[in-house]
Amino acid sequence: MTEGIALEPVVMMGAPKAAPVMLAAGGTGGHLFPAEALARELLARSQPVVLVTDRRGRAFGGALPAVPVHRVYAATLEPGLLGRLRTVAVLGIGVFQALRQIRRHKPVVVVGFGGYPSLPTVLAARLAGVPVVLHEQNAVLGRANRWMARGVCRLAISFPVVAGMPGSCRDVSVRTGNPVRPAVAAVRDTFYAPPEEIGPIRLLVIGGSQGARVFSEVVPAALALLPADLRARLVVSQQCRPEDLDGVSAAYEGLGVGAAELSSFFQDVPARLAGAHLVMCRAGASTMAELTAVGRPAILVPYPHAMDDHQSANARALAQAGGAWLMAQPDFTPRSLADRLETLLGQPADLALAAAVARGWGAPDAAQRLADTVVEVAHGPGSRTHRNHRQIWEAAE
Repeated sequence: MTEGIALEPVVMMGAPKAAPVMLAAGGTGGHLFPAEALARELLARSQPVVLVTDRRGRAFGGALPAVPVHRVYAATLEPGLLGRLRTVAVLGIGVFQALRQIRRHKPVVVVGFGGYPSLPTVLAARLAGVPVVLHEQNAVLGRANRWMARGVCRLAISFPVVAGMPGSCRDVSVRTGNPVRPAVAAVRDTFYAPPEEIGPIRLLVIGGSQGARVFSEVVPAALALLPADLRARLVVSQQCRPEDLDGVSAAYEGLGVGAAELSSFFQDVPARLAGAHLVMCRAGASTMAELTAVGRPAILVPYPHAMDDHQSANARALAQAGGAWLMAQPDFTPRSLADRLETLLGQPADLALAAAVARGWGAPDAAQRLADTVVEVAHGPGSRTHRNHRQIWEAAE
């Protein structure tokens, strides 16, 4: 491979196949979607990609057939001595499997997206001398990334400040943002218009993949406490768990809101996000990325049981910047929410300012930024890690 960023394939008989970028991600959407977005961007640059994941990530192959998908064993840390021994054994098998894939594909760089399923492949890359890039989606460095952060070539982050980051990573960290779906990036230029004095007020309530029970319990009860004239202006789109739909629908009957649409899954969330005057949601990494990519004011209610309480850190970062309002779940009561809504909906200038701040945080080009970082590590001219990597494979052959 020649030095420099040269990703266009040379079409000639017998030309060697370009070495791929290897992605290591678990099967959950929070880790797998950024991997998919990076894969799309790299493929558009004629850079081959391979994904190594756990059993939950096998569906990735349907989204991008051009990307080979390989499974390795992975496990979370189990409690107790026997649990820890079992975890170490499974991790050891996973590392061995990942080493076989690395030896087979000879990747130019391995990109880890956090989560326990990324550990075997990232650890195998470290053992094989392959350059490593880590991507962190949250405002707190995840445990898997924390264990693997020292000695990486780049740590791509999504927030301006990331807690738990080793001091050795400060010089190699780069803020790329967290990639969003193309449908979300497409509505970024739908600029925010605050509610008019007597016009409709569109509220969007979303929470995770199928809603959050706390929103089903609190939001209708809070709206019932608002003045009747304000309730009549509300146009509510609320995501609910399937088992909560009947109860929430009954709660809205006779409430006097202008309109309410309930569903366990909205196909058109990007369009609803673009049209919302105010959003109520959790503070997971993907939600935060989409909210800020479009730029909409939000009341953030972090999931209180998230690992390392990272959702609270995510929400706090945006709230302190002035782009959202944080309400911890114990404080998210009908009365406190009603008071907050009455204040915010009566101050459209504050909503517009928060929308502008949130949009300023957004990174709709995060996939491109992340791809630039990966390409720099993999193919940067004169890169010491790149030269060492070439020497390792040349020696192995």
